[in-house]
Amino acid sequence: MKRTVPLIITATVGVVLIVSNFIPAFRAWGEEATTFFSIIAAIAFVLGGGSLLKVHLRKISDRNAGWGYSIVVLGTFFATLAVGLLKIGVTPNPAFPDMPWAGDVQARGTAFWWAYEYTFKPLTSTMFAMLAFYIASAAFRAFRAKNLEAMLLLGTAFIILLGRTFAGYWLTSWIPIDGPFSGLRIEELSVYIMQVFNTAGNRAIIIGIALGIASTSLKILMGLDRSYLGGGN
Repeated sequence: MKRTVPLIITATVGVVLIVSNFIPAFRAWGEEATTFFSIIAAIAFVLGGGSLLKVHLRKISDRNAGWGYSIVVLGTFFATLAVGLLKIGVTPNPAFPDMPWAGDVQARGTAFWWAYEYTFKPLTSTMFAMLAFYIASAAFRAFRAKNLEAMLLLGTAFIILLGRTFAGYWLTSWIPIDGPFSGLRIEELSVYIMQVFNTAGNRAIIIGIALGIASTSLKILMGLDRSYLGGGN
């Protein structure tokens, strides 16, 4: 029963969602299934929070390497949880002035908004700024003209980078913008590569992803793929 019942529920809900998207008469069924999905997602958040506490409390208790970071993680977790649940700094909704909990927790000026704008955003920007150096070093190692393919990759990347800077515009500024060879300007070549070659590659990748999703979904609906049940089979 631990295997059969989840397989039946998964297959049934999957078929309902597929049918509701193609047959308007069954659209309400899909909306009901989506409601249950939201309920399950809420339960998953609770389980995720419990798992977070278990892992980091154990690391702090055992004094494992980096246990100080676990203290920071748990402190920010409880602070954010308290700000969101208690709606600190939230003003009541004008439509319901007698209900203090009716306000929007993400409204401008609330404690949650302040934490997001002045703590989370700067930290995210700092992380991506640091990643830029790693990307630059990785690109330097990858873009080595060892063969024809690497030379094409290096040349294309060089054109794209120059096309996004003033240096690229300056190098080919002698070519008339409205002339027959205006397409040879680096900024124009950069746009052409992004709109033609890059778009074609993206579409091929998206088609491959769509086929992979369709095949995986069919395997799950037919009960052939049971990895989501745990154990790998």
